[in-house]
Amino acid sequence: MDETAQAVLADATESAVVVLVPDVDPVVDAHRQQFDLSASWGVPAHLSVIYPFVSPRQVDDAVLSGLAEVLCAVPAFDCTFAETAWFGEEMLYLVPDPEEPFRRLTARVQEAFPDHPPYRGAHGEPVPHLSIGQRRQGDLAGLREAEEALRGQLPVRAPIETAALYAGTREPGSWQLVRTFPLARPAG
Repeated sequence: MDETAQAVLADATESAVVVLVPDVDPVVDAHRQQFDLSASWGVPAHLSVIYPFVSPRQVDDAVLSGLAEVLCAVPAFDCTFAETAWFGEEMLYLVPDPEEPFRRLTARVQEAFPDHPPYRGAHGEPVPHLSIGQRRQGDLAGLREAEEALRGQLPVRAPIETAALYAGTREPGSWQLVRTFPLARPAG
């Protein structure tokens, strides 16, 4: 493991395996900065594969190699974000199309690391989503305004070619990239 990864992990209390979606960032960043806690932590636009993942102190070369092996077996793909949706009235998100490759990524990582189910198993089978924001007291109207603004900028098409391990704390700006993992190149 390189020194940069060691330094990030030394101060972190949590880790996550995510798929970053930089092509969507320009459309969602202002809204995420206002409404999404993970944006304040320093995590760019993403879909979670497994959160929380292993304790940062447990991340070693074997964990990194295991992740690389699992993730490189999943083919890269293109994804379109054409609509918004809600979990109740608590969270606004973008819906990825197709969803199945994200489900496959989560299933494969969970199979390889069975002690770390997504969201600690609290939500059953996770729904692939790119979070825009969570409702906090008085934020529902603001989230609805964000949804209207986003609808005017969709669809956004994005290549999904890598996954990443991020780690940090619950403090602003603390999450940093530990390592990226390429997905398999499609045949042809």
